[in-house]
Amino acid sequence: MEKTFLQTKKVMLVDDEPDLLKMVSAILADDGFENIVAAATVKAAVNVCKEEKPDLLILDVMLPDGDGFSLMRQIRQFTNVPVIFLTAKDEAADKLAGLGLGADDYIVKPFLPQELLLRVYAILRRCYKEESNIIKLEGCTVDFSRAEVKRDGKTIPLTAKEHVLLETLARNEGKIVTLDALCEALWGDNPFGYENSLNAHVRRIREKIEVSPSKPVSLITIKGLGYKLNIRK
Repeated sequence: MEKTFLQTKKVMLVDDEPDLLKMVSAILADDGFENIVAAATVKAAVNVCKEEKPDLLILDVMLPDGDGFSLMRQIRQFTNVPVIFLTAKDEAADKLAGLGLGADDYIVKPFLPQELLLRVYAILRRCYKEESNIIKLEGCTVDFSRAEVKRDGKTIPLTAKEHVLLETLARNEGKIVTLDALCEALWGDNPFGYENSLNAHVRRIREKIEVSPSKPVSLITIKGLGYKLNIRK
């Protein structure tokens, strides 16, 4: 069965009880989540979180080398990933402490599997919007899933670089994306010296998407700064 957008998200579990890790993993997996990672200590969780870049954290409060609260403080230094505390600590002070740190939810053990799933989906749905693979521009549409532009009844393919460039601009709809940021998206961590190549890609894209490439209305130059893409609603 094809996964939904939310079920493709990576969930990280942090708990030192192997049976509980196994049970929560099974609850998620049975419902369609396959991208699940785990850690049993604060130290391991920080390292795994940095390496795996999960989309949601489910944390225990009591851990062998610290607690979930201190772990969340460390994690917040490098990511704003949503967090659910899943713990046996049911005191009001603990719940307020967790939510006060910015946790998205606090679930007390024991819990119903369906309750956990409902809360997981609610947070993922709130934090992650499914992006459409098709955008509308003035006079054409761009289908990112097929790397194609459709204009005047014709289908025009996009090259790999053109696809990355347009997708980067589309993610920042209506906002200026700097020359350096676009060069980095296209050529990696050492983007310097590629500005002429970037301009050449922009010209070719305009020939594909603009009604009048010399007078662009979709892919706009912001002189001295970069480019922005105007998307029709």
